[in-house]
Amino acid sequence: MISEKQRAAEAAVEYVKDGMIVGLGTGSTTEFAVKKLGERVRDGLAIRGIPTSDVTKKQAEEEGIPLIDFAETMYIDLTIDGADEIDADLNMIKGGGAALLREKIVASASREEIIIVSREKYVNQLGSFPLPVEVIPFGWQVIFNKLETLGGSPDLRLQQGQPLLTDQGNYIIDCRFRQIIDAVQLEQRLNMIPGVVENGLFTSLCSRMIMADGEKIVVKERANG
Repeated sequence: MISEKQRAAEAAVEYVKDGMIVGLGTGSTTEFAVKKLGERVRDGLAIRGIPTSDVTKKQAEEEGIPLIDFAETMYIDLTIDGADEIDADLNMIKGGGAALLREKIVASASREEIIIVSREKYVNQLGSFPLPVEVIPFGWQVIFNKLETLGGSPDLRLQQGQPLLTDQGNYIIDCRFRQIIDAVQLEQRLNMIPGVVENGLFTSLCSRMIMADGEKIVVKERANG
């Protein structure tokens, strides 16, 4: 039986056309998209990919997808990525896989960003999923304190008892805001804290959501295009 994640991923891959530069997201749902893209490349689809993490890069190479980087282009035609939470305005929380910095750079360079999710990721209000904030290691305790003052109930993300390191060598502090009333304002406010590299609020970047709800595919486009 095909999972909701796979169903959404394969529906998104249908939007990929010959000659495109494709942003390759990170996460368990996006893995299905990269796998399907690999199948299409082996069947003759001519694309070039830009991965958002070392994990995705490795998978794409194994699938035979030709890869480039931003030394060769400033723009991406289409990015396929997942989300940890997404609301009716297509604002998102991302970064559960610790790739939020590269994901946001790729999203910002994309003419179109398709977000693929299963039903449980679609929420009335963002905030139940902890919001990742990527910070530099130096002075992370100071940043942690500022996040606590903002009401974020922060936790330093650990891996085997040590601070998890992102692909860029930074730390992740997960913040439990519970309810995020104004995602745009909070995104800006967090990025103004010295030492914060990026945060997992993605606003006005998703152009189309493809959600699998059982065997049904739901497509929602951002109102302003």
